[in-house]
Amino acid sequence: MPELRVGDRQWSVAPAVNLLDALNRAGLSVPYSCRAGSCHACLVRCISGEPQDALPQALEASKREQGWRLACQCQVVGDLGVELFDPARDGLPATVVGCDWLDPSVLRLRLEPEGALRYRAGQHLVLWTASGVARPYSLASLPGEDPFLEFHLDCRQPGAFIDVARALKPGDAMRLGELRGGALHYDPDWQERPLWLLAAGTGLGPLWGVLREALRQQHQGPIRVMHVAREHYLAAELQALASAHPQLQIELIDADAFQAALGAMRVTSRQTIAQVCGGPASVESFSKRLYIAGLPRSQLLADVFLEKS
Repeated sequence: MPELRVGDRQWSVAPAVNLLDALNRAGLSVPYSCRAGSCHACLVRCISGEPQDALPQALEASKREQGWRLACQCQVVGDLGVELFDPARDGLPATVVGCDWLDPSVLRLRLEPEGALRYRAGQHLVLWTASGVARPYSLASLPGEDPFLEFHLDCRQPGAFIDVARALKPGDAMRLGELRGGALHYDPDWQERPLWLLAAGTGLGPLWGVLREALRQQHQGPIRVMHVAREHYLAAELQALASAHPQLQIELIDADAFQAALGAMRVTSRQTIAQVCGGPASVESFSKRLYIAGLPRSQLLADVFLEKS
């Protein structure tokens, strides 16, 4: 059986076991989000041995040469030594500057990093609490405009990170992991094309940043924003933007009316770019409907939020 080693710990694992699962089952708490190789939250460094990588193209060649791998995409097929991200050593210090409730279940967390952080709308960061609990979240802030990093946290269910986040207050310390990728973004080459931003729940967070980036770059094509939720926590802000930008259409859909809204969706232009974010079921439902409606698969960008503690 292969031997897996992290620091001074070494143990046997089943052949071909998923690396992320093996690390987390051993209590090492490697954060993850999508398990699809998109968010890059589960990045680890292999210092000896080589796992079987199902998605090598997900990382830049320079990172792979340094030993970095996405744990969710790797199987342990031989003895392997792994180095994990250490927030005390590698993390960027940050301070809580805002912590308020946008609705009874959505907590808006704003952080000020100790140093400059270059990012684009829609990317991910792994947040580490002072007690060492980690969780990847998508950025809702707009670089160059917002003087803070903003995250929208779904607090409907208890969890190790959420339980800590509920008690955060301005002045509290946190640490930030490495800035990660993510499918959602705005490309200036899309200026004239229809842009659809489809979100469920706090999937609206990263698309809020993408929307404002598109408007900042004076997007000329029509923009359609659909938010499916029990409570639409950014309704006033979205409507204010729509009042100022005639090309912007806002649709606030109650969760019970989601299927009816899907059935009414029509793609009138094959130039449409669609971006989808939310839980697995919502993203799958949006995606299937868009494909049926004729949207080319290459023009659909999606990020999936998985439920976890």
